[in-house]
Amino acid sequence: MIVRDRPNPIALLIALRGSVVPDILPHILLVALFASVMTLVSQYHVLDVSHYTVMPVTLLGIVLSILLSFRNNAAYDRWWEARKQWGQMVYEIRSLARASGTLLGNEKLGNEELGNDEPRRRELLGLVLAYAHALRGQLREEDVREALLKVQEPAVVEKALAHRNGADWFLRRAGDWVGERYREGRLDSIGVSMLDQRLTALAGVQAASERIAQTPLPFAYALLAHRTAYVYCYLLPFVLIGSLGWSTPLFVAVVAYTFFGLDRLAEHLEMPFGREANDLPLDTICRTNEISVAEALGDPAPEPLPVVNHQLQ
Repeated sequence: MIVRDRPNPIALLIALRGSVVPDILPHILLVALFASVMTLVSQYHVLDVSHYTVMPVTLLGIVLSILLSFRNNAAYDRWWEARKQWGQMVYEIRSLARASGTLLGNEKLGNEELGNDEPRRRELLGLVLAYAHALRGQLREEDVREALLKVQEPAVVEKALAHRNGADWFLRRAGDWVGERYREGRLDSIGVSMLDQRLTALAGVQAASERIAQTPLPFAYALLAHRTAYVYCYLLPFVLIGSLGWSTPLFVAVVAYTFFGLDRLAEHLEMPFGREANDLPLDTICRTNEISVAEALGDPAPEPLPVVNHQLQ
């Protein structure tokens, strides 16, 4: 995700980091070249296109604007929903860390002193940290073994990765941990309910993230918007040459940048879990979870991930 101060107006015009210009520049140049050829042909009276009216292209432009607006709104909703879900994950892990500390202090069962369950509490919080890393790996289709080994033993990591859904395995193991504490008498039914609610909410975050990742916008929308944008931009020179003359390629390029850019931006936002410049910073969110858990346990907290070239991963 791009993180930077808003540049001055001149720098804003030429900024490329986080822009879709590198992706669409070849298409813009091709449209501008086509417009230049048509202008040349018309100006030297090889083919007269100056009599075409602008009305059909205007109507097509209105339809295209509505279509792109709908698609971009839908894509942004998916991006923002994904960000809300991962923000909810941070909230739930912090709540779990706080609640587990409250419930698992020095306790007594009858006249027996149970002592502090801090080592086993670390196990619970390590499991939810591993869940976050495993989910990140599944959504990005990346190997996160190195990150998992920082919060779990190698044998546990191998056992989790042997399952098709490693993130869910870590949550199930966390649920087993809560059940073990209940059977040992360290948690009552209310404490179990409190901790299980946090784990259930984390399962909801995973389900919502998988829904977004596995259910793209209908392909027909993307296809229709893509085709209509190209048809519009290639028809545009025919109705502009009569009034703009040699300036036609410039204006066609500007219009192409707008429509091709909106089309490509929707593609970027539609799948928010990747490594593109505008995708969500899942690595950074996982590091935020690590910091929260370390501070809850009284351990030295790791440093936040730095912004590299105006981007958080």
